[in-house]
Amino acid sequence: MFDHLYTKPAVIARHQDAPYREERERYLRHCEQQGFSILTLLLLAKELLWIARKLRICPEQAVTLQQVNAVAQDWSERECSWGRKINAQYTRLRFVQVARTWLRFLGYWRDPEQLVPFRQFAENYLSWMSNDRGLTDMTIQSQSGYLRQFFCWFGSRSSQFSAVSLNDVDAFLAKYGAKGNCRKSVKNMASTLRVFFRYAGTQGWCSAGIAPEIHGPRIFAQEDLPRGPSWPDVNRLIASMNTSLVTDIRDQAIVMLLAIYGFRATEVTTLRLDDIDWEQNLLSVARVKRRGRQTYPLIPLVGNAIIRYVQEVRPRSLHREIFLTLKPPFRPISRSGLYDLTNYRMKTLGITAPHFGPHALRHAYATHLAAEGLSLKEIGDHLGHRSANATRIYAKIDLPGLREVATFDAGGLL
Repeated sequence: MFDHLYTKPAVIARHQDAPYREERERYLRHCEQQGFSILTLLLLAKELLWIARKLRICPEQAVTLQQVNAVAQDWSERECSWGRKINAQYTRLRFVQVARTWLRFLGYWRDPEQLVPFRQFAENYLSWMSNDRGLTDMTIQSQSGYLRQFFCWFGSRSSQFSAVSLNDVDAFLAKYGAKGNCRKSVKNMASTLRVFFRYAGTQGWCSAGIAPEIHGPRIFAQEDLPRGPSWPDVNRLIASMNTSLVTDIRDQAIVMLLAIYGFRATEVTTLRLDDIDWEQNLLSVARVKRRGRQTYPLIPLVGNAIIRYVQEVRPRSLHREIFLTLKPPFRPISRSGLYDLTNYRMKTLGITAPHFGPHALRHAYATHLAAEGLSLKEIGDHLGHRSANATRIYAKIDLPGLREVATFDAGGLL
């Protein structure tokens, strides 16, 4: 690898004779496959040379951030080699960043373990949620986040979980709401804790009388209308990306899937090249909540946008997910990446909406379908809802239909 990057024999020998040659070469080949430029590879090779000299890695031992920080100092040897004064702060930050990425690639890096009190109770409960109740990974991940917050809060007050009381739960919910969480978030937290304490009571971890008394704030049925941009604004958003810029080519295909098919963010990020049948013009998506796949006809407008992205923009990668980051290291775009994408583009166009994430486009599409006269059953089937209750809320925002009812002449029946 080094003879590919350098031409001078002395420079090649310097890199080959330094510690951990095989590990450095393996990482540089990986970066080359990810599309890194030759200039970036040269910079990485030079930084890895200094890291290898300073850091004494033992493959049997994990390396922590504290160990890397301990050797990220004393740059006198480096200044002597370069013949000039260096920016110690910038050099240290780059040293730590490259070392962490390299060690994580090798499997040597150990992130500091977050000490969550009563962790064994959470693991037991989440295992029961997955194996016995069959809940999805997304639901379990959400439940885990809620429980972690409560455990950390209560763990700072008591070392015995058996000492927990209803007053503790009420105090935590009050503080959770005072931190700025909306009533629906507090309600979700209370629901999570109620189910957990019901299970904990059956296991003898705490009093069985706590769960029935956990109540969150009252949420009226369907009080929150789904809020998204207007359909003309959605069309304006899609049209604004009809350019030759690589970011626009990729982002337009993504926004079309969110707005024209109403896909969830996770369903877009996990969409794979194998999910499109180009011969039959079919698109198959893994539904997050239905635990199955759903097949759609591939609309020519969307299909052409995806083809253009794959042929002109999509980086070469071993990843089978369709949408990747545009800068190396190339990896599947994340849900947070989709939020940043839609948030930035909607605000740039001056679109007014309560929310600017990917789910806002899903709401906009459902509202559009309701205005076009589709039944709630048809809308629910298209969006992948598990029950009619999830779709019924869109009946409340069919404004044209409501106006017809409001202006209906009863013909003297009243």
